Amino acid sequence: MRVLTLCLFALLLVLKANAQAPALTWNTDLSSALQQAKAVNKPVLAVFSGSDWCKPCIMLKQEVFDQPEFAQYAQGKLVLARFDFPRSKKNKLPADQNKRNEQAAAQLNKEGAFPLVVLLSPDGKVLAKTGYRPGGPAAYDAYLTQLLAKQ
Repeated sequence: MRVLTLCLFALLLVLKANAQAPALTWNTDLSSALQQAKAVNKPVLAVFSGSDWCKPCIMLKQEVFDQPEFAQYAQGKLVLARFDFPRSKKNKLPADQNKRNEQAAAQLNKEGAFPLVVLLSPDGKVLAKTGYRPGGPAAYDAYLTQLLAKQ
């Protein structure tokens, strides 16, 4: 009975945490993300991904960015931007979004790395570049905190 009570309590905690996770807003335009960052004095986390062909990109999204723990971490700390480069015709992006993605890549991802996560200061200075790291949202959040603390 005690084990059942503990399991139910743990389940309630998980459900409560998931219910309280804020919805994330991802910018799809680098200029807009930088304007927002400057207005709120927060760094930008810009993600370059290949959502339908890059396995580490898919893992990073599923294991970190889609998790409520990351949403709680990012809220109030970061301005988020995502630039996706899908290859499948069914996942094709509108031409204007492709143009914005290419412009962001020309500025921040000249090497064409995927996944690439770029931390930018509110004024657009590159603070750090990283990619996929195993360990889920807690490990990734801690790593981002370390990178930001070095600035």
